Amino acid sequence: MDLFEKRLADRGPLGQHSKVAHGYFAFPKLEGEIGPYMKFRGKMMLNWSLNNYLGLANHPEVRKADAEAAAQYGLATPMGARMMSGNTDQHELLEQQLSDFVAKEATMLMNYGYQGIMSVIDALVDRHDVIVYDAQAHACIIDGVRMHLGKRFIFAHNDVDNLEKRLVAASKIVAETGGAILVITEGVFGMSSSMGKLKEIVALKEKFQFRLLVDDAHGFGTMGKTGAGAGEEQGVQDGIDLYFSTFAKSMASIGAFISGESNIIDFLRYNTRSQIFAKALPMPLVLGAIKRLELIRTQPQLRENLWTIVKALQSGLRERGFNIGNAQTPVTPVYLSGGKMEAHNLIIDLRENYNIFCSVVVYPVVPKDVIMLRLIPTAVHTLEDVKKTLDAFDKVTDKLKLGVYANTANVSLV
Repeated sequence: MDLFEKRLADRGPLGQHSKVAHGYFAFPKLEGEIGPYMKFRGKMMLNWSLNNYLGLANHPEVRKADAEAAAQYGLATPMGARMMSGNTDQHELLEQQLSDFVAKEATMLMNYGYQGIMSVIDALVDRHDVIVYDAQAHACIIDGVRMHLGKRFIFAHNDVDNLEKRLVAASKIVAETGGAILVITEGVFGMSSSMGKLKEIVALKEKFQFRLLVDDAHGFGTMGKTGAGAGEEQGVQDGIDLYFSTFAKSMASIGAFISGESNIIDFLRYNTRSQIFAKALPMPLVLGAIKRLELIRTQPQLRENLWTIVKALQSGLRERGFNIGNAQTPVTPVYLSGGKMEAHNLIIDLRENYNIFCSVVVYPVVPKDVIMLRLIPTAVHTLEDVKKTLDAFDKVTDKLKLGVYANTANVSLV
């Protein structure tokens, strides 16, 4: 059978909807300045779909730093992989500043979060080792685990008792293989808004021997007294052996980093293939990240503004009877009852008639007959934006309950 014919016969859970979804539900084009209001298909929308948590994407100091760095260095500098010819004082300065901020001995910069954590997992474990990871781990973690040639166990999401059972089984295996155990979880789960139970997981180190890798992409900059993340929030940053985050969320940029003890970071620096064999992070991104980190450190009002909006949105949703699950972080899921048709029409109504743009998630990411609307509050949203959204959600959910969205003809498009 031809390979392409085989693939196209089964386009996958997302690809099977591409003809209907493309350009509207998938791969939409948001235009204009990044912020709470952007254009979608020529109409200005109140936008709840960007991970620009602290509003740094268009912060004047950030824009100035980015522009000056691009003018001075262009995008080619430094040329080559860091190991060969692409290392600079600025890359090392950013690493040191990140280490200080997240209270770890050393840090390694990475070009991207997704490929970065995959490659870290690949470098850390061999076929004798066992990985134990949370069932709701991000796709990048799952793909990293898939490369592992040894045994792996999934533990039920945030279920510490289930994790302990997995650790019992893993401990028996490594006792025979001479291997070791790596536990992987997230600081903030970007779909459910729950925090990983880091405190309880760290406590299990008293009973089991393992190392803990935490992906805190959504916690870095948003959680903790200083914004240093979920480990700081829960008072267990010291118990996290490897702390990972991306620049694509609170930093509103590109890149990632991993921090830990200097000896293991040195090991990763020489064994993480996606970095060894890739061009170094361009200088404008490095200098831009230095400026962004400075603002996170010195302007706590950015995080305070974020949480003002988060609390207003989440408390308002709860007061109006909406189910937002166990939301503990800025990510705000809204769970409704309905199928794909209802989800399709509800989103069209929200966008076309209420000028509100938010993401929608349906089966198989959530159970059948569940619609999840996902809102990302930011420091640059306003309380008026919250009120407008709450009022619109009241109206569309009333229509949902009345069955208006069960038939496409009932949705008025303008």
